[in-house]
Amino acid sequence: MADARSRDVFIVANNVEEMGGLMRFAHTLGRLLSEQGHNVRLVGIVHPQQTFDYGHDLPYTTHVLHERHPPGPVEPKGLAQLNPRLQAKRAARSVIQRLGARRLTRLLRTAQPGGIVIVTQIFAMEWVRLANTHGLHVIGMSHESFSASKASTRYRRVKRYYGDVERLLLLTQADADDWALDGLSNVGVMPNPLGLEAPELSPVDANVVVSLGRFSWEKGFDLLLDAWAEVTDRFPEWSLHLYGDGPDEDALRRRCEQLGLTTVKFCGRTTDVPSVLMAASVYALSSRHEGMPVVLTEALEFGVPCVAFDVSPGVREVVTHGKDGLVVAPGNTSRFADALATLMSNADLRREYGRHGHESVQRYAPAAIVDRWEREFRLLDR
Repeated sequence: MADARSRDVFIVANNVEEMGGLMRFAHTLGRLLSEQGHNVRLVGIVHPQQTFDYGHDLPYTTHVLHERHPPGPVEPKGLAQLNPRLQAKRAARSVIQRLGARRLTRLLRTAQPGGIVIVTQIFAMEWVRLANTHGLHVIGMSHESFSASKASTRYRRVKRYYGDVERLLLLTQADADDWALDGLSNVGVMPNPLGLEAPELSPVDANVVVSLGRFSWEKGFDLLLDAWAEVTDRFPEWSLHLYGDGPDEDALRRRCEQLGLTTVKFCGRTTDVPSVLMAASVYALSSRHEGMPVVLTEALEFGVPCVAFDVSPGVREVVTHGKDGLVVAPGNTSRFADALATLMSNADLRREYGRHGHESVQRYAPAAIVDRWEREFRLLDR
């Protein structure tokens, strides 16, 4: 934008080296803001257990505050706060956090007045609140739905740590409204930008359903296998390709054996999401919890229709039921199987949904989202 001025921008996340939608968001935002002329630094609190290579010729710098993971939070509950072992753990965590906050402060002090600190996760905000952010604008973000936060320990932490930031940005208007009704007056809306651009649409003529993500409980791959067990006999020529890894992989493989599934392929982690989507005809999102799934927007960008559980406003924001995909009640694997079958049996419908989805997600095109960020920055200057 012509009236955008160069700023120092710090994007602070739990980590900046892990494979996953939120880390891809942080790197995408870092690249987009760098292209606007901003001096961007990505800051991770810790290293993840498994790292992902985001490249070496990045237009921004990356930093990590701690080489080793600090002790987890200890919430005092009754007599537990009197337990010497827990007291020692809390004290150790406090010392480590203060050391990390000092390192973060040294980074932040290199910024010119009016710089921006974007905190993508509530864990990272615990360090930012201990750092010296004087002269800088602090924007908090939550990438999960209000209902998912409300059902977890993160709810109290969001209220505690994000209540005083200048802006708290949510993925959808519905989530922003829920937090506002719950007492937060600093909320706004900022969708995730598309991280990929499709040179062409998938022909959606391969007999392949795909799903990407971390093999963990919240991503619901066990539910997807249960749904696949109901549909695979009707479509023996189709296969389900699962991309990713995680703690539940062995259990998922055993589940395949128990269900007698022979058309499920565990493909491992991938660095080439565009090729995966170009070879897909249906995308399946079986998560138990989500915010606004980046991979849904990317699938639709490539013209791949989606089947998803209705687990958040973000899912409904991206996928319009009956227009670019099918959204079914959370956890209902039989309905999920029926939705898969509807798309697997009708190539014309897949192409129709895919074209509509591609057009629909252009509202998340990088240029449009960058303009929204620039408006947020100017709003903070007033």
